[in-house]
Amino acid sequence: MKKIMNGIFSNAAVILMAVLLAINYHIFIVENHFAPAGLNGIATMIQYKTGFSISYMSLIINIPLCVLAYFLVEKGYSVKTLLFTLVYSFVYLILQELGLDSLKYNAQGHDTIFPAIISGVITGFVSGICLKNNASTGGMDLISKYINKIRPETNFFMVTFILNAVIAGVSLFVYSDKGYVDYKPVALCITYCFISNFVGNYIIKGAKTAYKFTIVTTHPDEICEEITHVLRHGATKIAAQGAYTGREKTVLLCVVNKHQLTDFKKILDKYDNTFSFYEVVNETYGNFKHVRV
Repeated sequence: MKKIMNGIFSNAAVILMAVLLAINYHIFIVENHFAPAGLNGIATMIQYKTGFSISYMSLIINIPLCVLAYFLVEKGYSVKTLLFTLVYSFVYLILQELGLDSLKYNAQGHDTIFPAIISGVITGFVSGICLKNNASTGGMDLISKYINKIRPETNFFMVTFILNAVIAGVSLFVYSDKGYVDYKPVALCITYCFISNFVGNYIIKGAKTAYKFTIVTTHPDEICEEITHVLRHGATKIAAQGAYTGREKTVLLCVVNKHQLTDFKKILDKYDNTFSFYEVVNETYGNFKHVRV
């Protein structure tokens, strides 16, 4: 039952993100004449020049990619991405028919950086939530998933960067149709790409950033006592031996949140024969509960 409910909530999240992205394109992106990242950027420029709807272009691009991904990558991922594509295209088409001019953010050529920032944040949020639910917004995400499967060592960041650079360069000619070269669409595309990638990566990594301490000490009991009573955290003890001295030591592992970082360092400063280092943990899962026997 729990698995079914999780599946329902996951699909609902993908549908909501598709609706949000369609609204984002209709209100902030298309109205201000700049190309976003990825293959959707190509669809946006085609609509600008020919009037051929982004909705249809998205279907033409993503349905074949989803079918290929179903057989070559992962069935669940491709099905959810197809669900996203269908909802996104349908909602955008409805918004296009309705017009809703009063809701559009038309910067009229002034301060267009604002719609680029807003749309970048929304797109990053949508991408992050989709990836957390084993889906994507289609286009380059599907291609990256395939490349990552067959060539895990490939630096896909560079592939994406090159594609977005090409899109930004092409947009210079697509939107410079007023008799002069207009560099603004290029700047807006770059701004959009940077912000959407930053927000998407932040959501994927998670907001539960923590710090994992590895401590080598001859005072394990005293340190654990303070960790337990001062910071209300537990720790894991591992018996160890110094490679140089051959002396018996203890390795402590403990994860604390960012607000406790300074307090943890103060505890360690009290003890000699103690060496430690910490690493950033992007997200933590699970919770140990103390059980009294």
